[in-house]
Amino acid sequence: MIQEHIIQQTKVDDLTVRAYDTADNMGRAAAWFVAEHLQSVIDDKGEANLMLATGASQFTFLNAFKSMENIDWSRITTFHLDEYIGLSENHKASFRKYLHERIIDEVQPREAYFLNGDVSDIQKEIDRYEELLKTHPIDVACIGIGENGHIAFNDPPIADFNDPKLVKIVELDEKSRNQQVGEGWFDSLEEVPKQALSLTIPAILNSEVISCVVPDSRKAQAVHDALYGPITTDCPASVLRTHKEAVLFLDANSASGLKDD
Repeated sequence: MIQEHIIQQTKVDDLTVRAYDTADNMGRAAAWFVAEHLQSVIDDKGEANLMLATGASQFTFLNAFKSMENIDWSRITTFHLDEYIGLSENHKASFRKYLHERIIDEVQPREAYFLNGDVSDIQKEIDRYEELLKTHPIDVACIGIGENGHIAFNDPPIADFNDPKLVKIVELDEKSRNQQVGEGWFDSLEEVPKQALSLTIPAILNSEVISCVVPDSRKAQAVHDALYGPITTDCPASVLRTHKEAVLFLDANSASGLKDD
């Protein structure tokens, strides 16, 4: 039972926090959580809309999630959080490539809608994706937290908790770009695009349920700041504390800064 592997559970404002002994058990727990909510939505409405995240932090979750046998993917439509502007889908850092290779091509959802950052008309692409989000309200959003506290590519301090848009062009800060190099997606900082398309924070918070998966010691400070600092765009992930149906999944390393209850 995954429950047996919880090493700490707490609540900070409206955000539920669960820490697990290993990253694998964290990923399995998040997979069960997401699958359970998707099934509930499908039972109620006949279909569900799912937001997916990318990056190294999602590996254990996606590995567990795509192997679950009780998910009816023919009733699920997927979206994702962000994509680099100007990057080909064939580049190893492309989030479209990441999702195709790590889940979409295997599970074959009903529909998979991708953000295309290499189109000639970026505003037209933003309008297209915003319209899709308006007609497909997200039931479950799977997200992570960056080393700088970002969610999606809403970097501090330019993240906007009251953004009127659902999708926008963002300027990536250097810490965020360095994280991409550190994770091996690019060989140097110069190769990392300086702009990306990203869902805004209100677009993420509009989701009925949020599963936030954050392993690794390099994320421990961001987790600590998100939970115990002020709710501010200096740490965009802190806004998760305002969502009543959000759960933060941690491993022992990322949870090292949790306070004792």
